[in-house]
Amino acid sequence: MTTEHTQQAEHALTPSSYIQHHLGFNAQSVGDASFWTLHVDTLAMSVILGLVVMGLIWWVARGATAGVPTKRQAFVELVFGFVDDQVKNIFHGDRHSFIAPTALTVFLWVLAMNAMDFLPVDIFAKLMHGLGFEHWRAVPTSDINTTFALALAVWFLMIFFSIKAKGLGGWIHELFCSPFGSNPLVWPANFLFNLIEYVSKPLSHSLRLFGNMYAGEIIFLLLGMWAATGLAGTIFGAILGAGWSIFHILIVALQAFIFMMLTVVYLAMAHESH
Repeated sequence: MTTEHTQQAEHALTPSSYIQHHLGFNAQSVGDASFWTLHVDTLAMSVILGLVVMGLIWWVARGATAGVPTKRQAFVELVFGFVDDQVKNIFHGDRHSFIAPTALTVFLWVLAMNAMDFLPVDIFAKLMHGLGFEHWRAVPTSDINTTFALALAVWFLMIFFSIKAKGLGGWIHELFCSPFGSNPLVWPANFLFNLIEYVSKPLSHSLRLFGNMYAGEIIFLLLGMWAATGLAGTIFGAILGAGWSIFHILIVALQAFIFMMLTVVYLAMAHESH
């Protein structure tokens, strides 16, 4: 075997290295690498997609007319109406001041980030490699840092609105006197119960979205590997890939919808007293 062939064999990707390569992040250390590492690709894609989505909405809203709407205006109005109806069924206060716009922003932003999973993995990786990036994850919601950051933002808003609606004293009183009563003997049990609830909300909120998007990315990689095994693998990989892509459209939209609905539910619960 020649030296060239040996080098090619050494650089040949195994199934595990192929998956690890595509699941690698463009990580940059800040200060102490063991404490703070930024995923540049996740941050860049999140910001770009947020600007694109909000820019498109602003563009359509700027050209909106009271007469016969254009197709893009009709589509945006349909999305606005859909989100507003969902919020109206859950939150019974002044939803238009903050809750409904927040729900719309969350839904469209998460939907756009999820939809990046439809990009061909290898083609996008080659494109970014040509731009000088060895690793670049295109799907921000397949990074636990993204989903957990979104969930924590909702969590802080939930605490803020809870204190705003009940006052600091009322919120603390609820922590220690709900749901088992105000007897001092049950204060520890009440606090522990509420603490578990407060901790579980951001965990379940973030892990549900992350788990679904990460699993979808893994399945696309496995189907891509199968398609590279030969003619039969290419045929069956293409068929299964098309089927999974169609099914994944539902997952992408459904997970954005669920994340939005949980956001509205948590913020609505913050305005209620036990």
